[in-house]
Amino acid sequence: MTFAEKIIDFNNQLHYTGSALPPGIRIMNPFREYPEARRVSEIFYRKYYSDINTRHLILGINPGRFGAGLTGIPFTDPKRLVSECHIEYNGPPAHEPSSVFIYEMINAFGGPERFYGKLYINSLCPLGFTSIDAKGKETNYNYYDSPALATTVNDFIVENIRTQIGLGIQTDACFCFGTGKNENYLRKLNDKHHFFGKIVALEHPRFIMQYKSKSKQQYIDKYLAAFAGL
Repeated sequence: MTFAEKIIDFNNQLHYTGSALPPGIRIMNPFREYPEARRVSEIFYRKYYSDINTRHLILGINPGRFGAGLTGIPFTDPKRLVSECHIEYNGPPAHEPSSVFIYEMINAFGGPERFYGKLYINSLCPLGFTSIDAKGKETNYNYYDSPALATTVNDFIVENIRTQIGLGIQTDACFCFGTGKNENYLRKLNDKHHFFGKIVALEHPRFIMQYKSKSKQQYIDKYLAAFAGL
């Protein structure tokens, strides 16, 4: 099987079957809830991963509603899917700031073909979460926003890291998007389970776009330096 077919199989079997989530938290599974996400993600992976080469893994936090929640592709929102990956999308043209940064960085790296030929992006928790407030408004939720949620989904996270390594991941190093809670959580898991030789943490794209946008080029350069040896 090619790397693409392994990823597609992985995505299609994703289903949370662990303990009940804390009240007010909902699991978000685009591959079961949104047919367009399954369709475009399969096109994407067959376009960039139809080979048997190994890659290095990048782990973000968990999918958001306006990126992977719609496309099934981490850090790829519908707008970038069309403009940068040239894949037709028949859903809402949502915008995710993290995706803007990632594709500026990918283009600086040499473009999607070169980048995805060396790296595979997913998340510590490959399924996302949302919370619903008293007025019924739904917002993104991170696995670490609640200690109870982080504990509840721990086994699910560990299982899916192991499964993704089996896709064809080089384990000498893993890149982590997030230099705070996400990095700390991954380092603790790695200390216990010895998934990777080392963890290389980079500031999360959302943090960069929200708080450090004037220094964006410096962060792009930092990313490129981290990936330079691949």
